[in-house]
Amino acid sequence: MSLTNQQTALPISLTTHDLVVGYSMPVVKGVDLTIQPGKISILIGSNGCGKSTLLKCLARVLPPISGQVLLNGKAIHQQPAKKVAKMMALLPQGPIAPEGLSVKELVSQGRCPHQSFLKQWSKEDEQAVEQAMQQANVEMLADRSIADLSGGQRQRCWIAMVLAQQTDIILLDEPTTYLDLKVQVDLLNLLSDLAHQHQRTLVIVLHELNLAATYADHLIMMKEGKVYAQGTPDQVFNADNLQAVFGLTAKVMKDPDSDALLCIPMTQQSSQVAS
Repeated sequence: MSLTNQQTALPISLTTHDLVVGYSMPVVKGVDLTIQPGKISILIGSNGCGKSTLLKCLARVLPPISGQVLLNGKAIHQQPAKKVAKMMALLPQGPIAPEGLSVKELVSQGRCPHQSFLKQWSKEDEQAVEQAMQQANVEMLADRSIADLSGGQRQRCWIAMVLAQQTDIILLDEPTTYLDLKVQVDLLNLLSDLAHQHQRTLVIVLHELNLAATYADHLIMMKEGKVYAQGTPDQVFNADNLQAVFGLTAKVMKDPDSDALLCIPMTQQSSQVAS
């Protein structure tokens, strides 16, 4: 089953309605979102604002305190886990592979939702794994141990695993953390290709503001558990919002070659000169 024709029906929808999520206390407070199909939606905000908590609830890992997450118009937490896993995949922050697992064995784990007592490993599963490794450019690593790989290589292997799951929607929590800038860009180029060339719907939590502004189709700024602003980067990535959400004094400029927005933090010295 190819990445480009695996779904012939309408895209799978993902929305929230007045969503409240938390632990002993609410962390996400009354969030309404409509995730755009076939696009990259990126969540940004300061530490503790609720980004990862929201993502976990979208993925059916955390139940809501109130409100709903709707997957294809139905409450996600009332749908069977295996059914959800055939529509949506999650790559959590800092995933850990069992010791001694090879790359191909890890990627093959993405086929678990498609297995059952009556349906064991098939030619279709094998093709999905091979295709996912090719898409993530890790096929040459198939027989190597995950433990022996660099951080960037491991992250590509994890992405290959969620690709093998063959879902319309992929949720990723800080997929570029601790990686060198070049590796971050390579990974985000891969994710951008998945969305724009293969019609996958991606929701990503990122800390790197300039990368978020560069790669997001839809940028969601969170503050204190609520959506402070959302829209295209041109609409919401500006100095006023960065000050309000992050307490960051910065200039936002547009790169003349790529048209990407760039956040340039103002140092104390440059602020004194500007004033």
